[in-house]
Formats: sequence, structure tokens, C-alpha cells
Amino acid sequence: MEFLNTVAEVREFVSRCKGEHKSVGYVPTMGALHDGHISLVRQALHACDVCIVTVFVNPTQFNDPKDLETYPRTFEADAEKLKTAGAHAVFHPTVQEVYPTPDERVFHVGAVAEVMEGAHRPGHFNGVMQVVSRFFDIIKPDKAFFGEKDFQQIAVIRAMVRELSLPVQILACPIVREADGLALSSRNVHLTAENRNRAPQIHRVLMESVRMMDTKTPEQVKAWVIAQLDAVPEMRVEYYEIVDGITLQSIRKWSDSPHVVGCITVYCGDVRLIDNIHYTR
Repeated sequence: MEFLNTVAEVREFVSRCKGEHKSVGYVPTMGALHDGHISLVRQALHACDVCIVTVFVNPTQFNDPKDLETYPRTFEADAEKLKTAGAHAVFHPTVQEVYPTPDERVFHVGAVAEVMEGAHRPGHFNGVMQVVSRFFDIIKPDKAFFGEKDFQQIAVIRAMVRELSLPVQILACPIVREADGLALSSRNVHLTAENRNRAPQIHRVLMESVRMMDTKTPEQVKAWVIAQLDAVPEMRVEYYEIVDGITLQSIRKWSDSPHVVGCITVYCGDVRLIDNIHYTR
């Protein structure tokens, strides 16, 4: 596995790969890697000849300075995991390397970026689009792989790709969970032992809510999910929305969309966890 630290090194690596007519798969991460990230690497290796991974904690997508400061950074352990998984290269740049000058671009991709996370974390998705478009420009991958836990983020990235007419295919990969159902997240390391035991309730309640489709409206299911989770000690729902899986706009009837998704953010103690569920009969 090659270790790359500069834009010039990445471009030379990619040029060499494409000169050999190899397809390039890209996995963007902020480090603190877990099995969910590694599953993306495996998907990239299956679909492409070469897999390059970025490990970069992007400051422009944090609207909370404390969150940026406490985000886990474990590059040595990350590198070992990537090497074991078979990644061909890891790009681990400094902030100055990614943003030699301040990135003042403002993206306009419509309503998909304005609801849910967009409403609760102002500026977050603009920062995501800044860094992802920057890495797309540097790496010029054929395919990029994102985890479905960040369901709204994938919709935003796809909208950005369409808006900018970028020649990259965005692939969404299934959520990887612990045996008890908790979605893997780099933030899980911050959970206390008690809250780690409580956190799987999120997935359990969402799964149970799917069985209510025949007897309750989306609004009733939404209210039930929020009430169930708010009743758990140290757990507070920030939002739960049942939406069309393409537009991310709320639905009133199950028949309003052929692709219904429930998207949730829950504070478990001080740790902010996100998850989602597909509503299918």
C-alpha cells in the first residue's frame, strides 16, 4: 500500500494507474476506521482495479468546534486496517494541502441539502461538498463508495455530481451493524458503557415501526418512534422524518413514494448518532 501526503503524489499515482488502463475506486473517510469503512474498501476492490482511500478530518463540515476537536484521530491503526484490507493507496493530507487557500464556494443543490441534517447542522453539507468535490478533482475516480448510514449525505453528493456534471459514479453500500443492531460509527467510541447498552434501541425501534405500516400513517409512526426513544434514559431524538428516498421530502401517505425511508438522529448522552430504515412491506 502506498502512503500519499500531497496532491502531486496522488495525481502521479492515479496517472500511473490510468496509464495501465486500471479503473480507480475511491473511499472517502475521516479516519477512526471500523468494519463499515472496511466494507467500502472491499466493495471498491470488487468493483475496480485500484482502491484509494482518503483519511482526512475535514474542518469545513463541522459546525461545532468542539466536535471537530474531539473527533477521533487514529491514523496508525487506520493504516494497518487499510493495508490488511488490500487498499492500494491512502491519501492522508494536511488541511493546508487540501485547502491551500480558503474554500469559499457555496453549493446550491436544492431541498435534499436543506432538510434534516441540513436544517440542524447549518453549513455542514456545504463543507461536505467542498471536500468531496476537491478530492474528486484531485483523484478523478471512476467510482466512489459511500455508506448508507449517511443516507442524506449520499443524496447530497449525487445532487452535487449532477449539478457539476462530474464523471464519477456514486455507489451506496449497506449499513454495517454490530451484532446487537447498532450502526457502526466512529463516534461510538465516545459512548459510556451504559449508553452503549442503550444505543441498539434505535435500530430495534425502527425495525418494529416497519411492522406498523398496515395500521398507522407515517405521521403516527413518526410520533411513536420519537416517543419510544425519548422514553429511554439519556436518549433524546433530535429529529425523525419519514421521507421519499429520492427527494428526501416528508410523505403523508405510504403510497406517496415507492421508496420510503425513515431518517433519524438521536443523542445518546452527549453522542450524536444517526441511522435510517427502509419502509417496505
